Amino acid sequence: MATGGCFDVLHAGHVATLEAARRLGDALVVLLNADSSVRRLKGPTRPVNDEVDRARVLAALDCVDAVVVFSEDDPRTALADLRPDVWAKGGDYGGAELPEAPLVRGWGGRVVLLPYLDGRSTTSILARGAVPSVTPATSKHQETTS
Repeated sequence: MATGGCFDVLHAGHVATLEAARRLGDALVVLLNADSSVRRLKGPTRPVNDEVDRARVLAALDCVDAVVVFSEDDPRTALADLRPDVWAKGGDYGGAELPEAPLVRGWGGRVVLLPYLDGRSTTSILARGAVPSVTPATSKHQETTS
């Protein structure tokens, strides 16, 4: 069983996807985009966290059994080496055919799109930046001048 991605800023959507992927098999290997790959895919300001830190955080999760870092823009080469029975991706890919799907099916593997937690994406989290998600409470005691 394998899944993959950038996992640049780990969030609840990532955790839900990883936990759902792990339930599909006996072990979960995460194929992690290297820093160079993330920059090509997401732009020059990414990744926020380097590949060593991202791999360490992922490996610390109970649902993750191993992490493999790959430098290509898609995981096909790493998948061909690993040959998992199941390749799972987050449902944010919708109905689009994943470029790696024919490869996985070629050795009899299954491709599974997992449920997506709405509003949970690294891009949207970074876009919000320092904007607070809740409005600060106003003080009950306001000073007035006359």
